[in-house]
Amino acid sequence: MSGTTVSGANAKGRRARRAAGAGANRWVVLVVLCVSLLLVAVDATVLHVAVPAVTEDLRPSAAELLWTVDVYPLVCASLLILFGTLGDRVGRRRILLLGYAIFGLASGLAACADSAQVLIAARVLLGVGGAMIMPATLSVLRQVFPDRRERALAIGVWSAVAAVGAAIGPLLGGFLLERFWWGSVFLINIPLMLVALPVGRLLLPESRGDRQGPWDVTGALTAAAGLFGAVYGVKRLGGGVDPASPLTWGPLAAGALLLVLFARRQRRREHPLIDMKLFARPAFGTSIGCIVLAMLALVGLELIAAQYLQLVLGLSPLETGLRMLPLTLAAMAAGLAGARLLRVLGPRVMVAAGFVLTAAAVLTLLPMGAQDNPVLLLCGFVLLGLGLETTLFGAYESMLSEAPEREAGGAAAIGETSYQLGAGLGIALLGSVMNAAYGPAVSSVPGVPEQASAAAGHSIGEAYEVANGLGGAVGETLRTAARDAFVHGLHVTLVVSAVLLLMGAVAALRLPREMREDPLVEEAADAGGAARAGGADRAAGTGGGGSAGTARKAEAMVPSPRERGTKDASARRSRVSA
Repeated sequence: MSGTTVSGANAKGRRARRAAGAGANRWVVLVVLCVSLLLVAVDATVLHVAVPAVTEDLRPSAAELLWTVDVYPLVCASLLILFGTLGDRVGRRRILLLGYAIFGLASGLAACADSAQVLIAARVLLGVGGAMIMPATLSVLRQVFPDRRERALAIGVWSAVAAVGAAIGPLLGGFLLERFWWGSVFLINIPLMLVALPVGRLLLPESRGDRQGPWDVTGALTAAAGLFGAVYGVKRLGGGVDPASPLTWGPLAAGALLLVLFARRQRRREHPLIDMKLFARPAFGTSIGCIVLAMLALVGLELIAAQYLQLVLGLSPLETGLRMLPLTLAAMAAGLAGARLLRVLGPRVMVAAGFVLTAAAVLTLLPMGAQDNPVLLLCGFVLLGLGLETTLFGAYESMLSEAPEREAGGAAAIGETSYQLGAGLGIALLGSVMNAAYGPAVSSVPGVPEQASAAAGHSIGEAYEVANGLGGAVGETLRTAARDAFVHGLHVTLVVSAVLLLMGAVAALRLPREMREDPLVEEAADAGGAARAGGADRAAGTGGGGSAGTARKAEAMVPSPRERGTKDASARRSRVSA
């Protein structure tokens, strides 16, 4: 009886999976979702190379220029939970299509901006559109690929596209700026959005979670305000601002308080935006922590590596981008191979191995010095890309699979928020480690005035400017000291990163050893188990009500051993007669 019932439950689960993915070609849907993600990822970095041109044309103040660059990721990170949970309620496709429209309109506004204020407003709208698109792509993917094995492959493609977008942003921006004006870096979004909007409306299936109870508007706004304060404070720390400044610790404290209040509110509500019990599940909470640690290492190391290549080795921005391209290509390869690796290794081994491989890559880069070593950099960047993408893939897949489909939008928003927070923390933490190791080494260079030494201690870029102003032997001595100090700081930062990554490998041991069955299959199996338990209760005289009725129906569908033996004997007699 047990084997027959479980087989029937598995068959029902398979039928449910096929039905959930029906109605659209899921691989075409994946292409549409990846194009959406590509645009959002490119827009996060494409403006960086256009900053000099924007400064020359619009003449923004220092604060306006800072907000122009930072307001997009800041707004996007703050609104992820709001729009992710709203999509669960009103429809994920609806939110995604609205995000397309806002993103396209904001891109046109940014391209035509005639002042810094207009450009900042356009970047705010881009952040709103991005916050609608990012969690929606993952939650729609969760619905269109209900089979976990296929979903793993889809997430591999999705993560590979994200790696491509982050890498080609500066390269694409530099290419456009050589031929057009700075607004062209935004205009590239419009044709793609004009195609994605009708195609998405035609092909993407609508989905939503259960709509029991009202949407918690107060909770959503509390989460948005809390994330804004937390991300803003972290970004200020990453920018080298004095941590004791009220503009740094004030937003951090306020953001942390609001997020605590949000969590407490969700625990008390009958129909919360986010089921906080998800974090009690080892696979979900551990996956979130792994995403934060992986992004912390990736963004901090990429920033420091870019400075090393340009300021120590003297490479141009384009040469720097090409040198770091193997990291992106390796990440793409790891993402595409991630589904097979996950089936073979399981989440626990895959994520832990990814962390260990990344730590090995970081330690491989320790011999980097003032002289160029292309082979060493190539090996280190390839290992770094393979390790980090393996970690991120396994963590994202485990996080998304652990959450129920009805909460896919909220789970995706949490994953994307942890991605953004990890990036900000990486710049803040590893940047602080670098400054702590770099500053003292240039503060007492012989012949350099005290004020000039203090300025040179801020960064290697400022040290070079001071050295150029001093000139002569003193200037050259300061330049050499700054270069050596930066290399020393780089080595210290690499060691700290390796320690953090190994901590991530230990944390990953809490993940499941193997890929579990899909929730639909588990629910069907659980239903079969409940029916068998109800049947046993009825036989013992303890069952009653609806449960006994369900058990009787379940038992009626499953033949007894005597009935199976009678049917087998009849079948054998029929074959002999024939």
